[in-house]
Amino acid sequence: MIFGVANTSHRFGDWSMSSSTARYRALSARDVRQDQDHDDGVLNERSDTGSNEQRSWLQRLTQKVTFLQPTRRRTKSSPLEQDLVRRLDIFLMTFGCISQVIKYLDQTNISSAYVSGMKEDLELYGDELNYFTTFFSISYCLMLIPSQVIITYVRPSYWLPGLEIGWGFVTAFIAFTQNSHQVYALRVLLGLFESSAWPGMMTLFMYWYTPMELAKRMGFYHSCQALGSMMSGALQVAILETLEGTWGLRGWRWLFIINGIMTLAIGLAGFFMIPDYPKLPNPRAFWLTADHAVMATERLDRHGRSDTKRITWASAKRTFSMWIAYFIPALYIATVLAPYGYNYFNLFLKSLKNSDGTPTWTTEEVNAIPIAGGAINVGCVWIWAILSDMFQTRWTLVVAQAVIGLIPCTIMNVWTSHPDTTPLSSAYASYLMTYLSLGTAPLVMSWLSELLPQDSEARTLIIGYSIAGVYAVLSWSQVLIWPASQAPFYAYAWQLSFFFWLLVIAMCFALRIAEKKFLKPKTQTALLGEDDDSATYSDSPAS
Repeated sequence: MIFGVANTSHRFGDWSMSSSTARYRALSARDVRQDQDHDDGVLNERSDTGSNEQRSWLQRLTQKVTFLQPTRRRTKSSPLEQDLVRRLDIFLMTFGCISQVIKYLDQTNISSAYVSGMKEDLELYGDELNYFTTFFSISYCLMLIPSQVIITYVRPSYWLPGLEIGWGFVTAFIAFTQNSHQVYALRVLLGLFESSAWPGMMTLFMYWYTPMELAKRMGFYHSCQALGSMMSGALQVAILETLEGTWGLRGWRWLFIINGIMTLAIGLAGFFMIPDYPKLPNPRAFWLTADHAVMATERLDRHGRSDTKRITWASAKRTFSMWIAYFIPALYIATVLAPYGYNYFNLFLKSLKNSDGTPTWTTEEVNAIPIAGGAINVGCVWIWAILSDMFQTRWTLVVAQAVIGLIPCTIMNVWTSHPDTTPLSSAYASYLMTYLSLGTAPLVMSWLSELLPQDSEARTLIIGYSIAGVYAVLSWSQVLIWPASQAPFYAYAWQLSFFFWLLVIAMCFALRIAEKKFLKPKTQTALLGEDDDSATYSDSPAS
């Protein structure tokens, strides 16, 4: 199906469309032409027979599957719009979530491997585990903002799957390393390839979902990090029991091989499942029709959202001069650093000894027990995100998580200082309680989308700044704050976590005041369609 609009200037980044309902109804799939300035390939027109066949089975699927439907709606939705949201959930969300699970699995399996024989096989008796994170974080940070710029010039359906295939190969190669220096080199490459996955998907969500739908989708996507962490532990347990010694390879090496194969498979699927942008749809996305693309554009206009634009030096300078371009990344960094101790739950378990000096937990148990924390994380992220969309508030729920996060920090400060007089059960409870406060990222990013509804370039760059800032800080801070050699009695890690949660609370109140005083009028104008009856539709279902 050829996409574009007759008699309309539609160079990528400059394409414009009126939000008039009458114009939307006048548009049809046969009126749409290809954006020839952005993509060199010419899209072949689909036959009516092929389109009808695709529509028939897709309609049956999308009518039966309702995935994360909005908790409440203030406007009427046409059957076409409902069908669009269902298809986005089935294809875009499915790819994003599986990709996120695999990404986090590839990213964190180094920790599972470390406690499952990698430490002894590669003779890692210092802080090498921390340096694995450091090298990954440096390269991730360096490539992240360039990736966010590139994604406005290269179709996401090319860029994101291409990177995923690259990191699939790198992950598999780690299985054959013989020393820490080889792992360092591959972790650098892994960071380069993975840099655009999370921010790239978050950016796409902002173009395809409305404010009433966004936080839930971001929350579900973000929770897949925990699913990846849970799978890493469970997969390692299964591999140790079934593949240990197969073909002369240790179980931890098989973990990387299997992870790599899984990554390659989902990367190939991405070429067809990512829809690109509403005004520049993916021609290989067989599930997205031209009518759906027009509806997606109407939704952007109705909610005051601008479509994607190429990031230029001018837009980069403008974003660089905005105070919010520093405030949001600082807030995001604080929300990541504050609960970061949960990443070392397995080191805490591995350090525990019985009275006779034997390990309290077996290797399998060290990998399995943190799965409970991951399950808590998944459930809480969903709850926070659903509540956020239900009550249309972001900042209050971030503050609520910060208040909860102060509790385990306080307990662990006492336990690490007085381990002989403080019950060990309090440390177990504190680590598990830390998982309750890991749902801040979807709320902060949804808040950003509402603060800058009309500035897509700034949103894209600020997401990049935020993630790059996190990895820039992690690249050096975790070696100092959470050194593996000090586990589990860190010198001042939990004290700093307490401070970061207090900082999050203060910054949320400050940003809320600034939003109401300076940004609220612009936001209300952008979101006027949320309560505007003229923006409702009454289309009949397609035959």
